[in-house]
Amino acid sequence: MAFIGNTNTTQAFTPAVDFFSGDGLTTAFTLSRPVASVAQVQVTIDNVAQNPSSAYTVSANTITFTSAPLSGTNNIYVYYTSPITQVIAPGQGTVNTAALTSGLTLTTPTLVTPNITTGLLLTGAAGTAGQYLQSNGSGVAPTWTTLPYAVQYLVIAGGGGTGGRRHSAGGGAGGYRSSVTGESSGGGTSAESPLTLTPGTSYTVTVGAGGTSSTSASNTNSGASNGGDSVFGSITSTGGGYGSTYDTSGASGGSGGGSGSTGTTGTYIAGSGTAGQGFAGGIGTQSAGGGCGGGGGGAGAIGAVGVGENGNGGNGGVGVSSSINGTATFRAGGGGGGSGNTGTGGTGGSGGGGTGANATGSPTSGTANTGGGSGGGGADARTTPNGGSGIVIIRYSGSQKGTGGTVTSSGGYTIHTFTSSSTYTA
Repeated sequence: MAFIGNTNTTQAFTPAVDFFSGDGLTTAFTLSRPVASVAQVQVTIDNVAQNPSSAYTVSANTITFTSAPLSGTNNIYVYYTSPITQVIAPGQGTVNTAALTSGLTLTTPTLVTPNITTGLLLTGAAGTAGQYLQSNGSGVAPTWTTLPYAVQYLVIAGGGGTGGRRHSAGGGAGGYRSSVTGESSGGGTSAESPLTLTPGTSYTVTVGAGGTSSTSASNTNSGASNGGDSVFGSITSTGGGYGSTYDTSGASGGSGGGSGSTGTTGTYIAGSGTAGQGFAGGIGTQSAGGGCGGGGGGAGAIGAVGVGENGNGGNGGVGVSSSINGTATFRAGGGGGGSGNTGTGGTGGSGGGGTGANATGSPTSGTANTGGGSGGGGADARTTPNGGSGIVIIRYSGSQKGTGGTVTSSGGYTIHTFTSSSTYTA
């Protein structure tokens, strides 16, 4: 059938009435069809017409009364008086410039970050897990890049040797530097900041050798040496100072070497430690006869003083404990001082420090890969000890990222341990 105006399917109107039962509490009711304004319905409650400007409001399929209608069965009547007005959008591509209002101003759109869930396809190399696309500038293709990552480290230098084999002092421990969260660095300081490494970059790892000791039976430090420095990237720990022989001063280093016993004249001092790495050594006993050597400084404490004429050598300073590899371990203990003519050699500090010699016994070397200092000689030491070599350990959270050293895992960390000089590739 021919018609003028909108089609029946879009604007046809069928009269209708909705009935609701009030309960004295409910104010909102659901209509059977949507309406655009209060002008499209008439409402009565208990046969009393309601004022559309104050008694109720409508929004789509909901009518809301200002006050809850009283209780009653089908006591609310809603009459529909006209259809809801529909908004018909023009078809895509049907509006041209001639149909636009003159003077229309277009503003630059603001782009927001899209929430992409599916359908994103990147062509070319896909990269590896954990990488991101890095922009290389306008007109240049982006590249896959791996994020830098932080590592915690423990870098310990070689321990110091000792001087001539008579009444000599213990060697100082190698310098101790740590960035392990919740632990201490050497010299009584807190942990340092972790290092941030760039993937694909190679970092030098140097493990310092233990210092040598003098082979002379006389009062000379000839041949005695400090321990070697240990290095990881930009982090360097200083080798431990050697302990001195009779009537000489100890050498400074990561931790200082102790001073040997002294005669009745002269003042000889122990070697000092390096700030943030270790402590000073202990001083020897002054004696006209057979004094004893002081203990070497440790990463965690000063070396002890030699005790009395013909007495006991000073104990080496204690090292510092670290659980960087999952097991709490002391490292960088100072060497014990040598005894007098009838005394006992000082014990090595916890953490690999060598034991000082008794009157006719032999001192021991610092333990390898702890940075422990050498034990000092007694009245007539029989062997020549050396300082313990150092160690470098690093760890980072998660699965393995780099290569180098012996790789283990513990507590959610990947751990690389170096007992000799090498390279770490991040």
